[in-house]
Amino acid sequence: MKRKIEIFTAGCPVCAPVIEMVKSLTCENCDVQIYNLAEQSDPEIYVDKLKEYKITSLPAVVVNGIAIPNSEEGITKEKLVSAGIGQLF
Repeated sequence: MKRKIEIFTAGCPVCAPVIEMVKSLTCENCDVQIYNLAEQSDPEIYVDKLKEYKITSLPAVVVNGIAIPNSEEGITKEKLVSAGIGQLF
């Protein structure tokens, strides 16, 4: 069973390090999907996903349907690992 990781980005320099950090932690059990809102091909799907996960700021990472909190310190390696990224089931 794959771990579903969704990354929401605006394609900006603030988002790029989060994308790279997630990619560096993933394993063969991780299925990563990146939603770049700056290049959205189907805006309704992106907006619906943002609403579903209650995402109000970018970058955002969702693991198996649960959004990782993007608080003052941002999305950290510790938060990603705690969410199970890079770990076998």
